[in-house]
Amino acid sequence: MKIVLGNKAYSSWSLRPWLVLRHFGIACEEQVIPLDQPTSEADLRRASPSGRVPALLDGELTVWDSLAICEYLADKFTGKPLWPADPAARAVARSVSAEMHSGFTALRNHLPFKIKETFDPAPLLPEVQADVDRIVALWNDCRRRFGKGGPFLFGPFSIADAMYAPVVSRFRTYGVKPQGEAAAYAEAVWALPELQAWLEEARKETWRMKRYEQKA
Repeated sequence: MKIVLGNKAYSSWSLRPWLVLRHFGIACEEQVIPLDQPTSEADLRRASPSGRVPALLDGELTVWDSLAICEYLADKFTGKPLWPADPAARAVARSVSAEMHSGFTALRNHLPFKIKETFDPAPLLPEVQADVDRIVALWNDCRRRFGKGGPFLFGPFSIADAMYAPVVSRFRTYGVKPQGEAAAYAEAVWALPELQAWLEEARKETWRMKRYEQKA
């Protein structure tokens, strides 16, 4: 298999399935296509039907979209606990992952993923604060109901945690401080060796995306 990614400094969607692959020890070749470069559009079209990253290539099959890739890996590697084993926990894990996948637009638009950077805390727009409040409430609820077996949303690390890892990074970048169980959860995600490895690789990149480098 090969996974095609965007710049690690900016591509939050690429981070999600990459974390799943790394955390569960799934062997996969890696290709990074730098975004906002003269050849980016053509390179992306060759790699992915959507012209976007990430994309997973497995023989003749191409799977695109972060959550679809994670679901494909869960189906392919059934011996690995990519989703919680308990049916109720698994259903909630899928629900919160889908909510991340389709929602929180204000957070994504106004607090772009800049894993290498940190800014002084500043007042959030009401719509961004609403997204933050919902995420923190969701984390606290998952930890309270399902988190007894480990430090993550459903105890052990799962796809759900990979889906929210870029949010943990955004909170650190913009000085957002979650409260309650959510605070300890965010620290556990940030401390993941795989996430720290992604950060180190992002710091080594020399590609620039000017639209993401303006000060917050």
